[in-house]
This record gives sequence, structure tokens and C-alpha cells, in this order.
Amino acid sequence: MAPRPHWLFGDQLGPHFIDPRHGGPDAKSPLVMIEARSVLRRRRFHRAKAHLVLSAMRHRAAELGDRITYVRAETYAEGLEQALGHPASHRSDSHDGDAGPSQERGAGDRLTVCHPTSRRALDFVRAQPGVEVLGARGFMVSHDDFAEWAGRGSGQSLRMEGFYRWVRGRHDLLMDGDGPVGGRWNLDHDNREPPPRGKETLDVRGPWQPREDDIDEKVRHDLDRWERDGDVSFVGRDGPRRFPATRREALSALRRFITHRLPDFGRHEDAVLAADPVMSHSLLSAPLNLGLLDPAECVERAVHAYRAGDAPLNSVEGFVRQIAGWREYVWHLYWHFGEDYRHRNALRHTTPLPDWFLDLDADAVTANCLSTVLAQVRDTGWTHHIPRLMVLGSRALQDGWDPEAVTDWFHRCFVDGYDWVMLPNVVGMSQYADGGLMTTKPYTSGGAYIHRMSDLCGPCAYRPTDRTGDHACPYTAGYWAFLHRHRTRLAANHRTARAVKGLDRIKDLPELLEAHADRGDTPP
Repeated sequence: MAPRPHWLFGDQLGPHFIDPRHGGPDAKSPLVMIEARSVLRRRRFHRAKAHLVLSAMRHRAAELGDRITYVRAETYAEGLEQALGHPASHRSDSHDGDAGPSQERGAGDRLTVCHPTSRRALDFVRAQPGVEVLGARGFMVSHDDFAEWAGRGSGQSLRMEGFYRWVRGRHDLLMDGDGPVGGRWNLDHDNREPPPRGKETLDVRGPWQPREDDIDEKVRHDLDRWERDGDVSFVGRDGPRRFPATRREALSALRRFITHRLPDFGRHEDAVLAADPVMSHSLLSAPLNLGLLDPAECVERAVHAYRAGDAPLNSVEGFVRQIAGWREYVWHLYWHFGEDYRHRNALRHTTPLPDWFLDLDADAVTANCLSTVLAQVRDTGWTHHIPRLMVLGSRALQDGWDPEAVTDWFHRCFVDGYDWVMLPNVVGMSQYADGGLMTTKPYTSGGAYIHRMSDLCGPCAYRPTDRTGDHACPYTAGYWAFLHRHRTRLAANHRTARAVKGLDRIKDLPELLEAHADRGDTPP
């Protein structure tokens, strides 16, 4: 019997997705990949994201040559019909926008596929006759192993710290016997230094950068044509490509980070410099989420650098925590919490996202921190985790924006944004919309935190210490307005109770609240 075809989604582009070992597809399976234009029509993605995903898919198809059938179609249903050579249902595609379809029925034959990364795509492939869903790849912890960890003990907390320690021990990462190397599991305290005074950039070698080729040129030509014809609409700017689109490029980016940037990564991990948005961060989230890199190889190379004396423990532990801890944790919570999680709104925030935010109109914004970060997203489709959480996410939380809309915005506007990535990160951590299932407190702050951890406040028209008046910092005023609006809930939380008590000492609170209420969707 001939081997069954194997379908590769657009975020399953590395060699581990077609490796026959450990339950993978047959080594001689013909491969199928589908590029569906309807995905780009339904949602307004960042132009750089659309370019990166299409470039990566087309590069992978070129590498695989005659083994793969690469189909460009209007919908996934039509693509499957063309690839498999039999009639398929042409019901309207409905997909989360990154790697595959959902809610389609009728297409499919004897076909295998690795476990997709979104619920909607998984529902779709499971509904197809003759399709076998293989185990998930691209992650270090299996669904069964996570379920075993989550189910241990009655009422066990699902906090990330416990999961991270369990992963460290299970995979022997930075371990000394049964305990952590250096005696501490968590070196966050060593990784929270503000940016160096008087410097606009860190004194480290820059990240790896790709060279575009004919495939990139053709992708850009197609996107220009589709946009010109009115088929699609994007936000943000595209070009030049900044992230790997092939396995070879991804390995080059990983090597450069481990060799030249990892040693300085840790201590300024949470710092922000306007002229140096990348700092010492790895920029590996995009190739990881495209499946071009496997997380195990990333953390193993980092641990080897520590063992060889080439990188300090705090930097390596911080990187391992991001990949083997947080990334794995978010992936499994996405499935563990279920589909209803995306509709959680414990704080009852319903304000629509303002147009200037939706359009990435950084020039409309006065607050220097927000304008700078919005410009970074507009120009690159990326910022590191602190601008995402404490500038963009904090603004949305303080102003009471609809968390489901905020999730959609992060998903569309970031090159590394996928449904499984953004749903827990935004609903759970950034917007506290799950009421504390994932984190113990809302992550927001006044301008003092931004001032301490960045150089963004110096040239700003606002002052981080001012709550009211012409120079009132919108983050400082927004912080106190947020605490006041949710005072009852936050007073009962031991992580926020002390901050809530501080409301009683603010004599100008009525003036602050009046000014904040008048702000509406006006850019801060």
C-alpha cells in the first residue's frame, strides 16, 4: 500500500514535522501544503507577518521539491480538492488566520497531519473522513505528560513556576542532581536591571539578519497586487524581512544568539531603550512558532554554553525559562482551559479598540513610550515582552478595552502571533480577563515603572510623577483609575491590596478620575 499523503500546515515547516520516528509520517509520504488567499481576506494582518508566513511556506516547498504538492487556492476546501484529486465541500472557510482552516467539512481522504496549533484547525481535520491526527510536534511536553502534571494532587495550582521546575527536572535542564544548578530555580532578581545610564544602545553585536531572495520578491509582488486589486488589506509596513524563513536561516539566527548575544541577555532582559528595540533578545519566537526550530535544540544549546563557560547562569536560566517554561506553559494552557477561555471577561471590559491603535498610528500618540512602541510594531511587527505587557497591554487594561478584541489585535499585528500564543498571554496575563486562573494579579503600573526600566520618559511631554494637570502621565493616571474602578476585587487580592490602600492617600483622586473619564478614545 502506498504511503498516505501528509499535510503540512504553515507553522509546521521544520524537519521534525516529517520525521518518521516517534509516530511521525512515513518517510516516503507525499506532502501537501495549501496557501489559501481567503485567510488574508478575512482579517487585517500585519503586512510583514503575511510576507514572512508566505515566504517561509514557499521556501519550504522549494526545498522539498517533487515530494510536495504546493497548492495556491481561494480556500482550503478548494486546495484539498486540488491536492487530493476528488470533490470537496466549498463551504466558506473560517480560520484563525495562521496555519490552517476550520469549520470546513467534506474534504479529505487517506491523509495524516500533525496535531494543529489551533482549536479550529484541529476541529476541521478531525471532521474529515480518513484523516489521522498524529501527535503534536514542536513542543517539549506532550499533552499526556502535561495532563499528568496538572492532575497530580487535589486542587493543584497551575502556576507557571511549579510547571517550570517540573520541566527542568524532567528534561535535566540546568540541574545538579535533584536541585537547580546554583541553588536557585529562579534568577529573575538578577535579570531586572534598568538600561545602562547614558547609553542609547547596549554594547552587544546585533542580531542575525536575512538576505531576501527571489521568493521574497515574488511574495512582495503578490501582496502588492492583491492589495492593489482590493482583495486584501494590511496594517503596518513590510520590508526588509527581519526574521528567518528557512531552517538554514533559523539555525544561523540561533547560533548568532547563543554565541554573541546570550551572555548579555539576562540582566537587561526587562529593560527598554528607544533606539535599541531588540536589546539582547533572541528574536527566535518567529522561527520557533513557524516550526523552523525545535525548542529542545534551543535550550540545549543555551545550557551547553553555560556548561562550557561561555554564558552566565542568569542569562541562560532566563532564556531557558522563556522557552522551556513560559512557551510550553502557554501552549498547554491554551488546550487545558478550553475554547470558552477566549470569551473570559472577568473585569467586564467592553470598550472598543480606538482607531489610532487599530491602525498603528504612532504619530497620533503624544505619550512617548506608547508612540515609540506602536512605531516599532508598525515598522517590524515585533517588540519584546516588556513593551507588549507594560506599554501596549497595560494601556488596554487601564482603559478597559475589550479583551477579546485586544487578543485579536496582538494575534494579527505580531509576526510571532498565533491563536495558541496570544489567547493565554493576552486574556490570562496581560488583561487579567480570566480573573486569576493564570496569574495572581493584573500586570499594570504607573509611569514610574516605565521611567525606571526605560529611557522613554525623558523626552516625553508628560511626567511620570504627575497624576493630574497638563503634564499628567496617562499611565500614572490610568493606573490609579484602574485600581479605583476595580477596588473591591483588587482589595481582596493579597498581591494588590496594598496598592488599593494607596487610593486613600490620593487627595486629587476626584480630579484624576474626571480627567480619565473624559479621555475616551483620544490618544494619550
